Amino acid sequence: MSVMREEMSPTSSATMLRSRETTQSSEGGDVAEGMLFGVQTPTQRPWPELAEQWAWLERIGFDSLWLADHYVPPFKLDGPIFEPWTLLAGLALVTERIRCGVLVSCNTFRHPPLLAKEAVTVDHISGGRLEFGLGAGWFVPEHEMFGIPFPPNAELVGRFREAVEICHQLFTQDITTYEGTYYQVREAPFRPAPVQQPRIAFTLAAHGPRMMRIVARYADRWNSTGTVVEMTERNRTLDEACAEIGRDPSQILRSHLYVPGILTEERPWDSPEALRDFMGRFAEAGIREAILQIPASYDPAHIERIAETAAELRRGSV
Repeated sequence: MSVMREEMSPTSSATMLRSRETTQSSEGGDVAEGMLFGVQTPTQRPWPELAEQWAWLERIGFDSLWLADHYVPPFKLDGPIFEPWTLLAGLALVTERIRCGVLVSCNTFRHPPLLAKEAVTVDHISGGRLEFGLGAGWFVPEHEMFGIPFPPNAELVGRFREAVEICHQLFTQDITTYEGTYYQVREAPFRPAPVQQPRIAFTLAAHGPRMMRIVARYADRWNSTGTVVEMTERNRTLDEACAEIGRDPSQILRSHLYVPGILTEERPWDSPEALRDFMGRFAEAGIREAILQIPASYDPAHIERIAETAAELRRGSV
């Protein structure tokens, strides 16, 4: 038995997300024709530093703040790292307006109903500012270190699809039954409901065609990392997946994560001109949002100048 809170399609929250982001930025400005800018911060710093950093990044005007989901830092396997959902709950209390989330939660780490409970808890703590991020999982070494099974690719994608479907149903139904190949939920009540209605917006990470079909059906934001050429091709794949199910592709926000350790030739933090060049090229690939990993060491005044440039790009004035 599944009891709906209200009738909705997976695209209803996409309309809500698009409406929110095309009418108001974190500063209250019109962003309909410009770019959105978020920052992903490392979870390795001591708590007081992270809390101060998030409060500051909100003050200088970025649109969203994000944490990564890992057991160990991928580029420094012996480094310290916090668990992101617990950390996000704390960081939500030191910010007031900015959207926040985990980019993205690794599906192999948590049973989907537990993840859904964590998400709804943070949605309440933040006053309805959560962006729900989910990916299939990718970093094999941390799975091996901590004894977490890493399934073959077909199962990895299958588990991701079922997790997305379960979270969608739990967020929108009072009582849920789901019989999947990998996960089962039986007459499970899900209370309290999310603050955000009709559903917390989904940010789904994907690269390949099978994953893109899941994104096309359920995502409000699609996020990926890669070169301009790679993002152009993936954007086209997502458009095709949307066409297959009759969904308007413009309902999905196209988002790019800048990872310095992967995109070693890109340096958008270097200067306002570098950021404009970076965003100009990715905008041509169909990208509407940049989420930038913040440098390990930085001059606050320089980051504030970059934030000012981001605001200009958001307004579409450059």
